[in-house]
Amino acid sequence: MYQVLKTCGRAKRAVMHTPHGVIQTPVFMNVGTIAAIKGALSTEDLERVKCQVELSNTYHLHLRPGDHIVKKLGGLHRFMVWDKPILTDSGGFQVFSLTTLRKITEEGVHFSSHIDGRKIFMGPEESMQIQSNLASTIAMAFDECIGIPAERSYVLDSVARTTRWLERCKKEMARLNQLDDTINKQQMLFGINQGATYADIRIEHAKCISEMDLDGYAVGGLAVGETHAEMYRILEEVIPYLPKDKPTYLMGVGTPENILEAVERGVDFFDCVLPSRNGRHAHVYTSKGKINLMNAKFELDDRPIDESCSCPACQRYSRAYIRHLFKAKEMLAMRLCVLHNLNFFNTMMEEIRQALDEDRFPQYKKEKLEAFKQNGGC
Repeated sequence: MYQVLKTCGRAKRAVMHTPHGVIQTPVFMNVGTIAAIKGALSTEDLERVKCQVELSNTYHLHLRPGDHIVKKLGGLHRFMVWDKPILTDSGGFQVFSLTTLRKITEEGVHFSSHIDGRKIFMGPEESMQIQSNLASTIAMAFDECIGIPAERSYVLDSVARTTRWLERCKKEMARLNQLDDTINKQQMLFGINQGATYADIRIEHAKCISEMDLDGYAVGGLAVGETHAEMYRILEEVIPYLPKDKPTYLMGVGTPENILEAVERGVDFFDCVLPSRNGRHAHVYTSKGKINLMNAKFELDDRPIDESCSCPACQRYSRAYIRHLFKAKEMLAMRLCVLHNLNFFNTMMEEIRQALDEDRFPQYKKEKLEAFKQNGGC
């Protein structure tokens, strides 16, 4: 059940009740593609940095260790020792990212494994079956993530096929949730809006999938080549045509600035690899913008990454020490920076929720963006 508690223009403050706990939105989901956050973080670490939802990937877990193995071990929650909500991406993004290793047909997608080259087929039914085996809280529908720019004729065909795939996903999930050996019989399904940067195609697709009465709706196929301005334009056009009483998820986004702009346009759910990827390369987020700890100016800097941060890294370690760890190629450097970055994102979402609760989100957004801009951005 999803309940909107407060609004500010199109921005929504809501709660979502799931089989694995309540999600307070807006929320940033921490990406653990293969059931682990890159950077040597444990599930205890995720709790420490206020993670509400962990996100894992269907395609990658199907390849390794195998979804049937995860099912035999009790599902993804038990496997990775995480009792809060998990969202699994459907494998649709790999249709975009593995362009040279796949072939799309009406039935689904034929992949060559990026690990060993073996042939894999994944269609709507297979994606739902894998996600059911993983027993995630929220499963994403199988779709085609279209690269941008794209020819209008191709986008029309692709979106029509994605709609047909969504109907098959819904039917298959209903079947799976009735089986005796299904671990999570309350698994939720989110549909995905596609249409590249064609607003009229996006709107028609949003109207169509809204009629399917799903548990939530994502806007996919953005942050894949278009400008930020184009992304914001599409959000402004399409979100009004998605159900107001269901969560809205912007897939694969993004930077702190992107999140603030998208919250204002009505988005509840976010995910992105940026905080962990940047952390592994010494790029860390602060209340005054992003900094690169490899810069020589931090060699003697005994301050924490961010003096206003309460994360484990900032409570004990200096910029100078973490820079030394990177120079020495010690894994602890990556771990501390990923911890910090995820804490930064989760804390910012906490602040956004509080600002919405207190009817001051526009002021909060303005102050945050100005602070980032003055110091080179985030």
